[in-house]
Amino acid sequence: VSGGEDEIQQLQKALLDYLDENTETDASLVFSRKFYVAQWFRDTTMETEKAIKSQKDEDSSEGTHHAKDVETTGQIMHRAENRKTFLRSIIKTAPSQFSTLKMNSDTVDYEDACLIVRYLASMRPFAQSFDIYLTQ
Repeated sequence: VSGGEDEIQQLQKALLDYLDENTETDASLVFSRKFYVAQWFRDTTMETEKAIKSQKDEDSSEGTHHAKDVETTGQIMHRAENRKTFLRSIIKTAPSQFSTLKMNSDTVDYEDACLIVRYLASMRPFAQSFDIYLTQ
């Protein structure tokens, strides 16, 4: 996975599909599925707010407003809306209907699901700044 936006959404779909397929054997996976969707939605909102705030801070420190900055703000908003649209479509889909939205005919097994969770967790800000916390 190259870490692009589309790859992240494919991994999220695969993980949610795995959770949906195994809800019959473990009822707690329904909660896990809802938790992940809510967390990803929250992360998208927080990332967007931070990016826009940092750009406003840069604009005020420079004293001028560049068209390039407006374009990047628009790109940030567009990317966030795409993520939110994806997550809203997942929320609106009943868990029993989610299996029809499979990205591949292949199913994700337990080891793959663990690997996906580890990768997605490594993308979170806390995991990326863990070395800073350890040195402090």
